[in-house]
Amino acid sequence: MSSINFNQSSLVALDTLKGINKSLGNIQSQISTGKSVGSAKDNAAIWAISKVMESDVGGFAKINESLNLGSSSVAVARAGAEQIEGLLEDMKGLIISSQEEGQDQDKIQTDIDRLNEQMTSIVNAAQFNGVNLLKGGNEGLSVLSSLDRSSTGVSTSTISITRQDFTTNAQSVDTAGTYAAGTGTDTATLDATQSRTLTVGSPTAGVAYSIGLTGTDADSSAFVPADYTTAGSATGAANIAYVAKDGDTASDVAAGLAAAYATYAADNALDTDVLNVSASGADLTFTSGSTDGTDTIAVRLDTVTSDDNVAKGALSDVNAIDVTTAEGAAAALDTIETAIQASVNAAAEFGSAEKRIDNQMEFVGKLMDSMKAGISALTDTNMEEASARLQSLQVQQQLGVQALSIANGSSQTILSLFRG
Repeated sequence: MSSINFNQSSLVALDTLKGINKSLGNIQSQISTGKSVGSAKDNAAIWAISKVMESDVGGFAKINESLNLGSSSVAVARAGAEQIEGLLEDMKGLIISSQEEGQDQDKIQTDIDRLNEQMTSIVNAAQFNGVNLLKGGNEGLSVLSSLDRSSTGVSTSTISITRQDFTTNAQSVDTAGTYAAGTGTDTATLDATQSRTLTVGSPTAGVAYSIGLTGTDADSSAFVPADYTTAGSATGAANIAYVAKDGDTASDVAAGLAAAYATYAADNALDTDVLNVSASGADLTFTSGSTDGTDTIAVRLDTVTSDDNVAKGALSDVNAIDVTTAEGAAAALDTIETAIQASVNAAAEFGSAEKRIDNQMEFVGKLMDSMKAGISALTDTNMEEASARLQSLQVQQQLGVQALSIANGSSQTILSLFRG
């Protein structure tokens, strides 16, 4: 049945053409924007994933900037440490020369002083973006290195670089600092048992660790008690102390305290048979050949906490080298060897940290490339497929227009029924 009020064929053709035009509009939008998923309306799940990944890519871009800054800071410090090591080698040669007969020690000392001045200049200049890793300090450099996403949330990772103190600072303990006497396992008494061991715990940079002593001998028959007693205060703690540096381990502190006691004993003419201190790892061993049940020496591990404590710089003893005397020249060899080893260790540590940062930068770069490729695969338009689809829809559109024209033309046949 034909009707002039309703044309079923025309309606079908019109709906088909609308669908074709809609698809054509979508494919044209994809081609013009290059995105198959440009908004949450296109595909909510894929859009959400792509936005999270884009956010992470932006975060990694900032991390890459942080790594570049960190790498530059460490590279400057490494170059400074290597240069100092070379100057120390030159100084070692001068010290050896000073021990030869007929040498002018005063002129050699002048050359040594000039090398000290040059090393100080290097330490002061070895900074990048305000960061100087050769001037010590209580905190190292933390370089933002990664963005870690897990099911529980997002966190960041850092690469820590330990500062190396190549200043000429002499150690100083703030006598107005907060003193804390050792208690519990940080104390022991040498009596009839003439060997005791105390263990240094994890150190905190900037804190002064000290050996505290209390001698007891009523008649001073075995030793003079006052000689083996240090006042229970920050002032007394400063006598046998070691100020921890950034990166120091418990073993470093123990070795520093043993050396500090040896210096204190030599300066005060103390008998090491009465009390001797040695370090092995984190352990400090106190031994005595004079204590007994009555004559005792109590030992403690004390601390002084203050922002004004100053750790000993690696070049402190080097700066004090004096080869104008035979004794000074002989002692200078040990001093210079210690400083050379410190500079070699510092350069090696900086080199290792710089390599790690560079490796992380390379990884972050590859990770960003992979994430961008993943985002592209999820949201970008396949242009080859879109091109073929566009041509197909254009043909369908032309056919749809033709079909609608035919369907609309069918109503004209009704007029033929009414012609005479």
